[in-house]
Amino acid sequence: MKKLLSPILLIGTFALSAAGHLLHWNSTLEFVLSALSVIFVAGFLGRATESVAHYAGQRLGGFLNATFGNAAELIIAVLLVKEGLFDMVKASLTGSIIGNLLLVLGLSLFAGGLKFKIQRFNVPLAGMNGSLMIVAVIALFVPAVFLNTHSIEGLQIDTLSLIVAGILIAAYLAWLLFSLVTHKEYLADPAELSAASAGAAAAGSVLPADGAETASGAPAHAEEHAEEPAWSKGRSILYLVIATVMVAFVSEWLVGTLETFTVQFGLSELFVGAFVVAIVGNAAEHSAAIMLAMKNKIGASVEIAVGSSLQISLFVAPVLIFVSFFMGGLSGTMDIVFSTIEIVAIAVSVFVAKSIIQDGETNWYEGLLLIAVYIILGVSFYMVH
Repeated sequence: MKKLLSPILLIGTFALSAAGHLLHWNSTLEFVLSALSVIFVAGFLGRATESVAHYAGQRLGGFLNATFGNAAELIIAVLLVKEGLFDMVKASLTGSIIGNLLLVLGLSLFAGGLKFKIQRFNVPLAGMNGSLMIVAVIALFVPAVFLNTHSIEGLQIDTLSLIVAGILIAAYLAWLLFSLVTHKEYLADPAELSAASAGAAAAGSVLPADGAETASGAPAHAEEHAEEPAWSKGRSILYLVIATVMVAFVSEWLVGTLETFTVQFGLSELFVGAFVVAIVGNAAEHSAAIMLAMKNKIGASVEIAVGSSLQISLFVAPVLIFVSFFMGGLSGTMDIVFSTIEIVAIAVSVFVAKSIIQDGETNWYEGLLLIAVYIILGVSFYMVH
């Protein structure tokens, strides 16, 4: 029954969302149906990516999940840029960053910690992620300070934004080279290293004692009999492509209802962009990261949550600046100057997330602290009009 229920909900919500868009139903109903459809499609996307991760390894799998999970966020943002809604774009980017660092990571640590008490992942990777997050904060903080303390004209702001965006994209591409190629083993998850060691030991007829634990904290025999993926490699990739296409459609339908939804319920663009759009757009990361944490694959969960935030701040946001520049139009180029409340929210999220993950160990209480900070920020954003 469970296997049948998920495809029915996926196809059903997608069909209803399409019907609402094409037949011009009530805007609020369209928004609800589109949001539900994005969540189910993102769940499908997360499951397909998790299956691909089995063949690609936890780190590459986590990167793929973060990338395809951000597909909805990127598509929504591009559509908003096209409409000239730059403030909502920045709010959604802010919401995506803090949502991944606080909500997604918090729920993952909480759910995984309840089941496994203490979970461990690569310490050098945690340190590098923390450093990159600080760079992202600096890239947002410096232009805002310069704009508020000096008289800078529009053209100069656009030029500064494009230069900073180019530097961030270069830094992100260099990080991919460093983490996935030149220092792949150095940043590998302990679970993968222990599995490789177990394989080498088995090849040499040296088996670990029954009940012995691997570096990940799980029994050795549990590592050897890891859960098989839901689909084959080819089918997983095919479903990944299909899910991404479906996300593109429902994201466009969702954006079409945002303005009416915001006005009807008296919400600010800042709150809608930072929390409503961000939560819906990040549904893939939510589901996949939590499921992996509950399977004691905390390294992949952290890679999804933190990696997605890094991808948003170091790649997606800069790319959107270039997209707005090449699109041109009456709205001009989107600058990289975020509002004070957005910068504060991102800085707070980076600070607390870095302090929690830097030791390479997690538990359920640390996850609860991240969720608490997210709720505090959510209430604060809601009060701003």
